[in-house]
Amino acid sequence: MGNQTPMSVNFELPNGREVTIETGKLATQADGAVVVTCGKTMLFCSVVSSTSVREGQSFFPLSVDYQEKFAAAGRIPGNFFRREARLNDYEILTSRLVDRAIRPLFPKGYMFDTQIIINLISLDPEVMPDALAGLAASAALTCSNIPFEGPISECRVARIDGRYVVNPDRTLLADADLDLIVAADKSNIMMVEGEAKEVEESAIIEALRVGHEAIKTMCDAQLRLKEMVGDKAITREVEVHEIDPEVLSYVEGKVKDKVLEAARRALDKSQRKDAFKEIKTTYKEAVLEEKGEEWVAEHKEDLSAAYDKVQKKTIRNMMLDEKKRLDGRAFDEVRPIWTEVDYLPMAHGSAIFNRGETQSLTSLTLGTKTDQAMVDVAHSNTYDNFILHYNFPAYSVGETKPMRGPGRREVGHANLAGRSLRQVLPDEMTHTIRIVSDIMESNGSSSMATVCAGSLALMDGGVQIKRPVAGIAMGMVAEGDKIAILSDILGDEDALGDMDFKVTGTERGITACQMDIKIDGLPYEQLEQALDQARVGRLHILNEMAKTLSEPREDLKPHAPRIVKLIIEKSFIGAVIGPGGKIIQELQELTGTNINIDEIDGKGHVSIASSDKASIEDAVARIKKITFTPEVGGVYEGTVKTIMPYGVFVGFEGGRDGLLHVSEMSHSRIENVEDEFEEGDTVKFKIVDVDERTGKLRLSRKAIMPRADGTIPTDEELEEERKASKSRDRGDRGDRRGGGGRDRGERRGGGGRGGRRDRD
Repeated sequence: MGNQTPMSVNFELPNGREVTIETGKLATQADGAVVVTCGKTMLFCSVVSSTSVREGQSFFPLSVDYQEKFAAAGRIPGNFFRREARLNDYEILTSRLVDRAIRPLFPKGYMFDTQIIINLISLDPEVMPDALAGLAASAALTCSNIPFEGPISECRVARIDGRYVVNPDRTLLADADLDLIVAADKSNIMMVEGEAKEVEESAIIEALRVGHEAIKTMCDAQLRLKEMVGDKAITREVEVHEIDPEVLSYVEGKVKDKVLEAARRALDKSQRKDAFKEIKTTYKEAVLEEKGEEWVAEHKEDLSAAYDKVQKKTIRNMMLDEKKRLDGRAFDEVRPIWTEVDYLPMAHGSAIFNRGETQSLTSLTLGTKTDQAMVDVAHSNTYDNFILHYNFPAYSVGETKPMRGPGRREVGHANLAGRSLRQVLPDEMTHTIRIVSDIMESNGSSSMATVCAGSLALMDGGVQIKRPVAGIAMGMVAEGDKIAILSDILGDEDALGDMDFKVTGTERGITACQMDIKIDGLPYEQLEQALDQARVGRLHILNEMAKTLSEPREDLKPHAPRIVKLIIEKSFIGAVIGPGGKIIQELQELTGTNINIDEIDGKGHVSIASSDKASIEDAVARIKKITFTPEVGGVYEGTVKTIMPYGVFVGFEGGRDGLLHVSEMSHSRIENVEDEFEEGDTVKFKIVDVDERTGKLRLSRKAIMPRADGTIPTDEELEEERKASKSRDRGDRGDRRGGGGRDRGERRGGGGRGGRRDRD
């Protein structure tokens, strides 16, 4: 039963925010349950692990699910069902961050069904929950009786204006040039993932140091809470099966030499697979013949596990002792690379990137604003104009598997490749960009092949990226003082190694990284060595890519949609759209273009898209006609509408008109306007003034006409002429007023008196 007053501990983050971890209030029937609070953000986490193992269970069935309750942000989900449904990509990525950090910390051989559920139940707009999810999961496990070699925690480290900040507010993160999520226990870093704006390798190392110091405080808080929980947090007694030492020794004697011989032959993936398969088959037959069916049946699980352990240990020792890799390469050697672009004739850009036995066929599609992806998460509903999808079909590894859509691995690899390329996209994005990487063949580092192929496809499509991006996957094998850091790892090396470290970037610096460390005590010096070796490998790959295409093409493909942007006054947005969208729909139908309008900073931003240049020009001309705003100093052409003694009224585009006064028609005096113009005449003019009160336009033809000496007057000279003309006009009017007054006075006087005499 839950207690109204829970047990709780708190600590302070380096930025001054307080974090509270409480337990005993919610979900007390779970093996462990906590609520983590920072600001107004609250995460609930429960953990449950079964007390029995399913028969024949051969792997650890751990599931980690992070899900956001939309009520946490006062929102209703935007899907058809109006409820939280399958996890979205952001939730999957957050789940993976937690899973990768905690999975290695369960005892080897632990096969009990274990489920971790993390829910966002309240959201502070400034406090990002993904950086707290690992803390919540670890705290729930630490306060339970489930075997767990924790505590651990996760935090975000960002470099903002040159300063490293732990768990920065959401608005501050927009100014960061480095954004990492770091997971660690009190002694070791175990997981890193993030992105950067072409930063130097040393920045990554410093961010890890800063994050690790903050995590130590978080781990101490969890241990304090565990003490408060008491007996409920005493680890349960679990029998974890260990391989019989006699069986292990027997198997080692049977297969070690044969495995070593096959490993030394530098075979390709298929040949190596067949060689190890033959060794295993021969080994099983020999064991059955020597020991008999009863003994084999009794030790079946141990025999299989022992073979795998011996094979892994033998290959690792070969690499460390003989400095040899499975395919014969040097530790820092990258597999042979070939690339090709413009492979798909109807795609807007395409590329093949082939490195060893890993191959990505990547396509680029350019779309308009209507093609943007809606991102509906708890804190916001937004649209993204850059999409990257990654597909890993079974045929890429010579297997069969039902097509069931992308799994968590595909989502994670797509995210890593996408954030790598996003850093070099143009600052002004006119199109919606979709990149699709189909892995045709795989033997390690397919996500890095996606980065390379995606970069080439963007350049092939004429997208003006800042610089090409390449990626490389690093590995490590360590036993005692012996360490081998491997560049461009194979799939088999990933499985038997102690570290998987993916780094992407340009020639200038790192754009993204992802690291999983499977051993304790990896010194920072070795991380620095791995990063430096990755930089050398990345530059090599970039050079290989440059042999095919080194910079973006100057123009888009002929069949790709072209987009022209116009900025109009806010008052014209309604005129372009029309009642019920009538005008914009007619424009699209008449011109064959796709037109979108957004109001940004008090202006109308109009995007016009079409693969036909003439269609875009037609749409631009029509919109300019609707939104035409004459400017003082602008030169235009119009038609004479009305002739008056003092000038002519001229109509021009946008339904506007203005007065061309007789004094502005020519440098010489014009006595009769009708001698100069007829209705319907075309006249070119310059707008010289707009009446601020009435909005009436004053036009001038002489402002753009040459004088008798062939020179065109400047605006200053014309203004002086106008002032002089006004002065003369005032003098003439004064003389006329004086003379006229006397005449009127004489007429008034004489007429008046005469009138009176007549009346007398």
